[in-house]
Amino acid sequence: MDRRPLIGVSTYLVDASWSDWRGRRVALLPERYTAQVRDSGGIAVLLPPDVPDRAPEVLTRLDGLVIAGGPDIDPAYYGEPVHPATEVDSPERDAWEVGLLRSALAAGMPLLAICRGMQILNVVCGGTLVQHLPDVMPVDVHGGSPGRYGSHPVRPVPGTLLGGLLPESELEVPTSHHQAVGRLGSGLRVSAHAPDGTVEAVEGPGFALGVQWHPEQGDDLRLMRALVRAATAAALDTLALG
Repeated sequence: MDRRPLIGVSTYLVDASWSDWRGRRVALLPERYTAQVRDSGGIAVLLPPDVPDRAPEVLTRLDGLVIAGGPDIDPAYYGEPVHPATEVDSPERDAWEVGLLRSALAAGMPLLAICRGMQILNVVCGGTLVQHLPDVMPVDVHGGSPGRYGSHPVRPVPGTLLGGLLPESELEVPTSHHQAVGRLGSGLRVSAHAPDGTVEAVEGPGFALGVQWHPEQGDDLRLMRALVRAATAAALDTLALG
């Protein structure tokens, strides 16, 4: 394989303002995601919300997938009413990312799901979410502050995919979330916890990894590099079979 793998990264769909333009609907993504893909040896391809039925076709043109962080998924996807603290304002993005994850899992495509992405991965696999951690945690260390990421330790589970990539017994990670895994989705395995017991990573068959923190906000490239390696290997296998 004489090309860098193409890594699709999902995007926000929001109203934004810049220069002389105000309140324009835009698909956007924090630059740290694409920088990590680039610095890990891949080429980032942005995937703005589209018709969910097109997800399988889109993925045939990619080698790997990143589902980015963002606002909360509509709890209707896991059969619950909306909590007062749940931010539901991205129906097009919800439907698109559900479609992408279902298609990626069906195809065995290497994927890395970050924060919101991990939560959607759990929901797609039939799991549920804790809609507001401060309701169930006496001390909430996960949320950061408005406009700022916080940090807290996570503990990878030895013997898992994540534990092999991050072999430390504990490491500090950038974090900003108020929701978390409730009931674990079918076919998923917990591969990291916070000291308070919150699920901080899940994984499925092959290279299907979700992390609750934001690796793109730090300097540790190990997870993204592992995704790029897995995407390269999968592309080579496809070429060999073809």
